[in-house]
Amino acid sequence: MRLTRRRPLLVAVLFCALAVLAARPADGDGSHAPGHGSPSVSAEVARLYKEAAKATEQYEAGREEAEKQRDLAQRLEERLDRERQQAAGLREDLGRIASSQYRDGGGLPLTAHMLLADDPEQLMRGQRVVQHAEVALDQALGRSERAEARLARDEAKAAAAWKKLEQRNEELAALKQDIEEKLESARWKLQGEADASVTAGSCRGAVRLDQPPAQYTTSWVAPVETYELSASYGSGGARWANRHTGQDFAVPIGTPVRAVGSGTVVKVSCGGAFGIEIVVEHPGGYYTQYAHLAAVAVDQGERVSPGQWIGQSGTSGNSTGPHLHFEVRVTPEMGSSVDPVPWLAGRGVTL
Repeated sequence: MRLTRRRPLLVAVLFCALAVLAARPADGDGSHAPGHGSPSVSAEVARLYKEAAKATEQYEAGREEAEKQRDLAQRLEERLDRERQQAAGLREDLGRIASSQYRDGGGLPLTAHMLLADDPEQLMRGQRVVQHAEVALDQALGRSERAEARLARDEAKAAAAWKKLEQRNEELAALKQDIEEKLESARWKLQGEADASVTAGSCRGAVRLDQPPAQYTTSWVAPVETYELSASYGSGGARWANRHTGQDFAVPIGTPVRAVGSGTVVKVSCGGAFGIEIVVEHPGGYYTQYAHLAAVAVDQGERVSPGQWIGQSGTSGNSTGPHLHFEVRVTPEMGSSVDPVPWLAGRGVTL
């Protein structure tokens, strides 16, 4: 009987526990949910970035090689022209000698010349000179014709190689364009997910990216590898209440964002003016902020190293276009920023 009475009580306790668990927020504190990201789009963007970079490298290498082959074909064509001009000159010389012989001897055979000549020995010497000249011209013409034939073969080979490289380069250009179109589509899909996270005020969680191995000889790096500087620290603008508090890096959506130095992630959040943002604490009491991201690749409390990918750039929050907003602070919160350009320069990073 006692066991029968306890069973309903046990069932009720279990139902209460399930109700409490169901009532808990799915994202912990409402700002970041570790481990619940959607890796497909972020990973696709990162993969397409690598493919686009490789395709661009192949295209540029092919274009450079095609230019070399085209220059070689042009140089050979110029040499052919010179050889042809020299051969034409030699033929003209031979023609002049033959014409001179005809005028002087009336076209008579050598025996007749000897019988009619006043000084046959002198005539023989003259004929030997003419014969030697003819032999020399024949040899020169033979060499010129052989050289011309050789150059013509080389020029044909160079021209064929150039055309083949041009065709290959057209294929590489088409491949490059196809990858870039896919990348652009994936970028905006990633940004759409970021906008949804910002609207909900809840990040999707860290998406681990397949970062290529990189070795840095310095303790500090720029927050992105390739960039153009845009809005600078302290500049004015209608979108800021006072002055700009960081340095902006104009980069496409999905660009890998790097930790500038070793440290600990102290904040990962979504929503507000900065959209998706990460704050890292560094030894020495400084903090760096990375804002307007499209995705994050680290969790709060995680240790990071210089150059490690911690997220992907975007245009979330109060942003006019794709870029990374980078700040250096003396506290983890806004309002304590310092100019990041000289701060990085003092650590060996020149922007």
